[in-house]
Amino acid sequence: MDQRSLARRTAVAALAALAVGLGVLVATGPFAEARPHAEAHARAAASPQHLRAEPLDIVTAKGVFRFKAEIADTDATREKGLMFRTDLAADQGMLFDFKTPRRVAFWMHNTYISLDLVFIGADGRVVSVARNAPVRNDTPIPGGGVVRAVLEIPAGRAAQIGLLPGDRVKHRIFPRG
Repeated sequence: MDQRSLARRTAVAALAALAVGLGVLVATGPFAEARPHAEAHARAAASPQHLRAEPLDIVTAKGVFRFKAEIADTDATREKGLMFRTDLAADQGMLFDFKTPRRVAFWMHNTYISLDLVFIGADGRVVSVARNAPVRNDTPIPGGGVVRAVLEIPAGRAAQIGLLPGDRVKHRIFPRG
């Protein structure tokens, strides 16, 4: 593969990576010419981001479970999400705050660890749970309704804590109740 083809593929991968957190599939076509900064974008996409972490509680029939959730509340942080990470502690996660309730779907294109996705309504109630999302997969995972946020936690944790639709997530972005 020549340098130009490699640069094009790198640029396409970087663009696709930027869309992951929003659940947007990017349609790409041939580039007119390779961008000189495409490799820099690919390197940036591949380096894990570590965002501010805040406490978050999940309340289920089994009890209250405390997590430390990194907050993805900008387009850039939501687009990157947990891509390229290789591990996530059992009490950690990432909270994607969309600020305005909407329908969303996620995909795991460059996600290397299996996750449970918790789709959360504006009132902090769990709308749906997608368990054990397949890694490095482009199949959209829909939220099953209108959500304000999505919490990604390590695969299997939702089952361990007995998380079900209707359970409550307590965090500053949700009304107290």
